[in-house]
Amino acid sequence: MSSDRAHHTQTLLIDADDTLWENNIYFERATASFISFLNHQHYSPTQVREILNDVERECVLRHGYGLQSFSRALVGTFERLAVEPITPSLHETICGFANAIAGHPLETLPEVPETLRYLSQRHRLILMTKGEMNEQSGKVERSGLKVYFSAVEIVAEKNVPTYQRVITKYSLPSDSTWMVGNSPRSDINPALAAGINAVFIPHRDTWILEHEELAPVQPPRCLLTVHNFAQLTAHF
Repeated sequence: MSSDRAHHTQTLLIDADDTLWENNIYFERATASFISFLNHQHYSPTQVREILNDVERECVLRHGYGLQSFSRALVGTFERLAVEPITPSLHETICGFANAIAGHPLETLPEVPETLRYLSQRHRLILMTKGEMNEQSGKVERSGLKVYFSAVEIVAEKNVPTYQRVITKYSLPSDSTWMVGNSPRSDINPALAAGINAVFIPHRDTWILEHEELAPVQPPRCLLTVHNFAQLTAHF
């Protein structure tokens, strides 16, 4: 980005889970506990995880994102793999792996509040997160970060039509609008395809269902990659 552009007001659409705060690490821990509990005699932990991924894809399509969908995926995976039928007690135990995530304190990623404070004084910030409405809005409130954003968009899916709707809703100019996030599948590729710019912040534990190759960038669109959230201040 040129120095001239950096001094002009930009609009930053900023992802939440695994961009502003930790999220997937708790799901990974719950998954590991579930696989250990299942202790399948014929399938390796890797094979069980692959089956869980497939079931999760199905659950996301039917029920959207969030803890309830994850809980359904754990139960569905158990039903698909276990020899014995699922009992009410087993069902409660399996759902407990997902429910434990809900009670975990929100863990903001390093230097996020300070960076948001800096950026909000110079640019327009819009929080854009996908998932279940009450679940995501609760995270936003608990984070204490809402004050830095001019608006919050909680969407069911981040795809090209969703980005186009948000662009229209806020009258966002394509040359000065950026989507900031950790997911190639949800944050980067569809934003670029919708005609805005993007900033990729890789996270070591991005959810496997969000993995995707970064799409080629078509000028005049721009794609930046930074190693952590605080590095946004060098560009904006």
